[in-house]
Amino acid sequence: MDQPHLVAEQLARMYPHAHCALIHRGAFELLVATVLSAQTTDARVNTVTPKLFKRYPNAEIMAAGDPQDIARIVRPLGFHNRRGSQLQALAQALVEDHGGDVPAERSALEKLPGVGRKTAHVVLGNAFGVPAITVDTHVGRLAKRLGWSQAKTPLAIEKDIARVLPDVDWTLLCHRLIEHGRRVCHSRSPQCGDCALASLCPSAAVEDSTG
Repeated sequence: MDQPHLVAEQLARMYPHAHCALIHRGAFELLVATVLSAQTTDARVNTVTPKLFKRYPNAEIMAAGDPQDIARIVRPLGFHNRRGSQLQALAQALVEDHGGDVPAERSALEKLPGVGRKTAHVVLGNAFGVPAITVDTHVGRLAKRLGWSQAKTPLAIEKDIARVLPDVDWTLLCHRLIEHGRRVCHSRSPQCGDCALASLCPSAAVEDSTG
């Protein structure tokens, strides 16, 4: 078995319960939470979304809401006025173009305000069960350290991962890579000595030789 598949199998053993860190119920909440997660952490988003979704449980209600009220709720995340206007525009687009429902196609998702490829993939993979590679900072970093990609853009890294692991559940793979990045393979000080992937990782060998 080749190295990428061995890594994927080991990650599955290490993180069998890995899942989306954004707390949500359904595609609408996940879409909104993912849009909010830009330039902040999932944990911080989870502190404001319970109140947000209690007041605005669906696209129709959010579309008709007061953007200043939305902004007040999401204020702890920063850029609150921009976020408030963006969320209302997103909800209005869902109502006007999709009857209030979140579309299950990437092209349709990417046409929504504030939604790019990364956000679309999060929604596709976690709300609709469509395997999708989400290249955040953790996935991009680990892909390079594992030798799967040396590309500089998220899209190119995504394509490289799809090439070396065409037959795995990409959504789960990304959750496991993210979990490993958060726990072990940190950006500045990767814990190679405590890493169960060390024997499979070319970067760990480099760390050992220079450590």
